[in-house]
Parts: sequence; structure tokens; C-alpha cells
Amino acid sequence: MNGLVCTACGTTFGLAEPRWRCRCGAPLDISWQPTFDPDQIARRKPTMWRYREAIPLAGSHIISFEEGYTPLLEVELGGVPVWIKQDHLFPSGSYKDRGAAVLISKVAELGVRRVVEDSSGNAGAAIAAYCARAGVACAIYVPEATSPAKVAQIGRYGAEVHRIPGTREDTARAAFEAAQTTYYASHSWNPFFFHGTKTFAYEVCEQLGWRAPDVVVLPVGNGTLLLGAAIGFRELRDVGVTTRMPRLVGVQAERCAPLFDAWRQGRDRPAAVQKHETVAEGIAIAEPIRGRQLIAAVRQSGGEFLAVGEAEIEASLHAMWRRGYYIEPTAAATIAGLRRYLEQRDTHNVIVSTFSGHGLKSTAKP
Repeated sequence: MNGLVCTACGTTFGLAEPRWRCRCGAPLDISWQPTFDPDQIARRKPTMWRYREAIPLAGSHIISFEEGYTPLLEVELGGVPVWIKQDHLFPSGSYKDRGAAVLISKVAELGVRRVVEDSSGNAGAAIAAYCARAGVACAIYVPEATSPAKVAQIGRYGAEVHRIPGTREDTARAAFEAAQTTYYASHSWNPFFFHGTKTFAYEVCEQLGWRAPDVVVLPVGNGTLLLGAAIGFRELRDVGVTTRMPRLVGVQAERCAPLFDAWRQGRDRPAAVQKHETVAEGIAIAEPIRGRQLIAAVRQSGGEFLAVGEAEIEASLHAMWRRGYYIEPTAAATIAGLRRYLEQRDTHNVIVSTFSGHGLKSTAKP
């Protein structure tokens, strides 16, 4: 049955309800049966909306810049060929546009006229961009230390920007309080966001000839791309388009690595950690809302978590710049994790990763 399902108590709600969490306070998932017709898909425009029947929207309120179907390029790292998805080329400059396109389309379908969101930058920019496209008012809460370029981008879309002193978690709490009276277009709480990021998996499999890769290496803070990818790869397997799940590898920064710590200690859920400053601000999440689900997704896939240091991140950042890829530090953390994986694991596999955000968002960074 299609609907919203509580991840804790199992209570179900209709997809037409303007609800972003359960009455018990837990996050919601979406129960949804997608359909795929590869022949029909092949005749459509090269956007993420070529998979329209697999996206849980009832109406025709599609808010889009014709985004998606980003290039999948072969890049050599340490003598090993890997596939890199160019998701830094989205309209607002990050993969978060996948989730924002679906979530704000749902907002338009529900008739919601104002939303709030909290972000370290990229998700806020994505939500602000799609709200501008939809004519929906939005208030974006960001940490005071967010990259100035990201704050400027959010404001120039017309969003109301709230800069919150303190930690990323302080920002989340401020937005959560505002969400008691305003619809929460949250990239971590709202389940529709993940049904946008799952299109990463659809595109990868189609670009590989409707085959799942062996390994997928992705950044993890709140885990919106990794959890979305897990949903997408599972759906493709379950409907028989592919035959298996890839191993999922989540990359965190050593200075803020609650999921890696929990994984290393054999725990099912992360504990809050002491966060230290990292250039990879986009994944510096000390208390990921869906931490238990992220650990379960990685474990069920046979994957793992890795944590990389600041020197590795900066080395990968400069190396990618010198090869013509202008990415931001958080994207470079993923490449650092990919390099680590290639040094330690079997490389005779089809391995996919991503450039998650554009460098113009954080030019002031190292």
C-alpha cells in the first residue's frame, strides 16, 4: 500500500497529508511501488523526470529546471578506473537539487505556501532555488559559520536567511522550532527528499546499461544521498530491472564521524560526538537524524564506513582542481574516501562515486 510509514511505531498516513514526521516524533518513510519501462524511459528527455512513474507524486505539479541525468565519467585514481557522477553540475550546484525537485513538487501538490529548512549550505540553496521556481516562500536556517558564498546564494534566490550562532545542531533545533507552525521542507526529516535523491541510483544503472555497479562510494553527513541511493538500488532490484544491490561505502570526515565510530564499534545507531572544525562542512553532522537507517543500509549492502583526515581532503581537493574538476571540499572528502577504498580493497570491480558539490560554493575555502 502506498503511504507514509513511521520508522518507529509503524503508523501509516496518506501521501496527501502535509506531514513530515509521525505523531510519535519519529521520521517517516514512504511505502511506494515504483514502475519501470526501460523502453519508454529511453524515449524521454535526459532528466531525472524520465523516471516519473517511480516518483511518489500524485499530481502534475512538477517543479523542475529539467535537472538530472548528469554525466557519468570514467576517471583514473591511483591507476584504477572509476566512474564519477558529475552531480556538482546541477542548477544550484549540488546533488541536493534531486531531493529539492521532488520535495518542492510535493509542496506545490499539497498547496503549501511557506516552508522552513535548515542546512549547512547546499540543501538550503537547493530548497531556496526550487521554492523560487514554485513561488513558495521559504525561510532557511544556516550556521553562522556557513561559507559566505552559500549564504549569498540562498539569499539571492529570495529566501529569508536566518544565521544561527553555535553548532550545526543548534541550527537544526532553531529550524525544528519554526517547523512546529510551518511545513518542514527538511532534507533529513522529510521522506520526499529521499525519493528525489534515489534517482542517482536510477541514472547510474541506466548509464551502465541497466546494471548495478559493484561498489558505490558516497559522502555521509545526514546521509541524504546514501539513503536515497539505497532506496533506488533496492527498488531497481525488487522490480527486476537489476539483479543485486551494490556495496555502499559511506565517507565521513574524521573530525565529525558519528556513523564511522558506531560502525567501528559494532553499534546499530550512532551516539552524538564532539565535532571539530572541518573543511568538509557539508558532512559535519554530529547527530544524524536517520543514523540507524544509514547504518542498516550500509550493513545490509555488505558495505562499510570510512573516515578521512583534513590533509587527505585537501590533497584530493587540489588534485581534482588540477585535473579540471572545480569541486568543493565536501566533494573532495568523498574522493579522499574513494582513494582510501582503492588502496585497501579489491579494485577489479565497477566502482561509482560522485562530485557532490561545485567549488564556486566555497571558493574561500583552502
